[in-house]
Amino acid sequence: MQARPQAYPLNLMSDVARPDLNGSASPTPAASPARTAPEPAAPHVHPAVYRFVVNVTYLPVLASGMHLEVHGREHVPAPGTPLVVAANHVSGLDPFLVARALPPGRFLQFMAKKELFVPLIGDVIRAGGSFPVDRSGNDLGAVRTSLRILKVGGTVGIFPQGTRGGGELHGGAALIAAKGRAPILPAGISRDGKRWIVRFGEPISPRGGIKNVTAELGEALSALAVPVGRAY
Repeated sequence: MQARPQAYPLNLMSDVARPDLNGSASPTPAASPARTAPEPAAPHVHPAVYRFVVNVTYLPVLASGMHLEVHGREHVPAPGTPLVVAANHVSGLDPFLVARALPPGRFLQFMAKKELFVPLIGDVIRAGGSFPVDRSGNDLGAVRTSLRILKVGGTVGIFPQGTRGGGELHGGAALIAAKGRAPILPAGISRDGKRWIVRFGEPISPRGGIKNVTAELGEALSALAVPVGRAY
């Protein structure tokens, strides 16, 4: 009895393994290596633009007869190490006051609401190193950008309240600090008569859990936001 050709179920035999007309299996092509997209670079700070913006935004303070006092600058870690600066939010000048209060060498890159990134103004903000965040939800893109800044030893600025005068602190600062393995520097902003005051507290370790770190940060900001006497 003549043997019948063996049948190959279609679902068990791929095109590369199917016998050819001579009865031999065709060779399996080598798998091409998977290609991963390169990680985007952290936002670049143009020092000249950064200093220009910090100086120009200080003009309204001077024009109103006010000045800036800085306390606790000794708590700021040395430049070149990753750092998250978390401040309370009381006015539109807050990012620039904190940036001016930091020691030379620390370029503060703030999360700024995406509505500010319009032509011209947005270009200046980007040149200063800041980047947009969508406050309507969990902006994972802004979180990834923050982590890239910390990875190269940069300084990320965050307002945990989200909006000016917000009561409840969000856990974003603690989350980014934990993932970026960076301490949190609390910065209290207040106004007292003709004085704008920025007070830096002792850095807070990112370890301990998002909830606990956020609670510790809230206590620090509440204390630092109280005006104090003049600096020496």
